[in-house]
Amino acid sequence: MSQFDTTAPFYAAYRPGIPQEAVELLGQRVAGKEHRVLLDLGSGTGQVPLALAGKVTEIDVVEQDAGMLGEADKALSGLPVTVRLHNTPAEEFAPPASYQADLVTVCRAFHWMDQGVVLSRLEGMTAPDATVAVMGDGSLWTARTEWTDALRALIQEYLGEERRAGVGKKYAAHNRPYREILAEYAFGQVEEHTIAVEREWSTEGVIGYLYSTSFAARPLFGERVDDFERRARALLDEHAAAGGLTEHASFQVVLGRRG
Repeated sequence: MSQFDTTAPFYAAYRPGIPQEAVELLGQRVAGKEHRVLLDLGSGTGQVPLALAGKVTEIDVVEQDAGMLGEADKALSGLPVTVRLHNTPAEEFAPPASYQADLVTVCRAFHWMDQGVVLSRLEGMTAPDATVAVMGDGSLWTARTEWTDALRALIQEYLGEERRAGVGKKYAAHNRPYREILAEYAFGQVEEHTIAVEREWSTEGVIGYLYSTSFAARPLFGERVDDFERRARALLDEHAAAGGLTEHASFQVVLGRRG
């Protein structure tokens, strides 16, 4: 079982999208080009390609989880741009020799990848002025508010103190700045952007979000999943009534340009 088995429908329905400010920032990187090829690695359910569809002319979606790719296929069908789906890990994506991506995006997925392998391979499949964008905004596990702290404590009561990364796995934090990693490869012109995001959650939305993650997916709880959900809903309802379920997040965009 992968860390994302069973999560794809929840991911498609409950994961927050990327901020419009990030969409505009990425669109500027390909503005003015006649052909604008987007390569999205670790695409999940296709949130980034869907958001950028109006900025590009071709999209390559790379996702190793078949369930996630199926959700991406549904989300991206009917777009007025060329969309190609690739059911493969980012480390193994092998386009035609003539292929050149103008913009490469990795959103909330770079920490799962062999970063050196991915960036080395991208050197041979990107345009001379291409940009690699690594993006993310933490999670409700890392958020620090009264209600998220209480929710995390409840999850830990059932699953243990250490953050899970799917069945039988522990999460390994990646603490090295992405700007340093990008700068070691062909994408050394690096800049960083931080976008403040405020989200108002509902109890239903939080439960669905949790089931989309590798740290609180339904299979992790086994036979105790219904008991966990009952207690989580009660906790969330209590906090929602007392002051709301507000999350203040920072969406980070690290851009590395070739040249």
